[in-house]
Amino acid sequence: LAISETMKAQINGLNQAKRNAQDGISLIQTAEGALNEVHAILQRLNELAVQAANGTYSERASDDEPSDLANIQKEVKSLLIEIDHIANSTKFNGTGLLSAATSSTTNITLQIGAGSSEDDRMTINLTGANSTVLEVNEISLSSQASAQAAIGLIGSAIDKISTQRAELGAYQNRLEHIINNLGTTAENLAAANSRIRDVDMAAEMSEFTKSQVLNQAGVAMLAQANMAPQSILKLLG
Repeated sequence: LAISETMKAQINGLNQAKRNAQDGISLIQTAEGALNEVHAILQRLNELAVQAANGTYSERASDDEPSDLANIQKEVKSLLIEIDHIANSTKFNGTGLLSAATSSTTNITLQIGAGSSEDDRMTINLTGANSTVLEVNEISLSSQASAQAAIGLIGSAIDKISTQRAELGAYQNRLEHIINNLGTTAENLAAANSRIRDVDMAAEMSEFTKSQVLNQAGVAMLAQANMAPQSILKLLG
């Protein structure tokens, strides 16, 4: 019974670790969805930068109308604000996922095993994705020269987001393998525990039957012992 209870505790721990890993995947998918949006915004910024770098667009306003590049810059500012909004508002159970400052990360440790060793834990490192971290917060497309410079900065930001998304994909793949392994291990332990309990039950039933037989034999012997004096008295009478 003691072995069975120990195995039961291990099974419960493995099942909880599996749920933890599943939560980890949900967290990753939340971050990935946000990064996908940031990626799309950066692609739009790149498109605008390439457009603004072309010499056919006016840099100066005329007839009280803003210049072509001024209109483009308005959209740029709006897109940068949206990047910051996504980075600051993307959370999982209250924890910010993409709001880390430059040169720092948000580290989330998952308990993906039933034990206390390092192998039973996994840390997900998330870098920030706001415009400052991506180094596009000060880009300007208000002139052809600044637009040309912005193309390189935006390209670097796109590379950063692509790298982070690839890392998230690797984390998710690992967690999926962990979930499969935890499920298989828990099932095997449950089957072994069931066999142990069956053996224990059979042994207990055997002991119970043996006890019943001995008890019944004792009662029968006592009954016979009580009948013997009565038989003698009948003979003497």
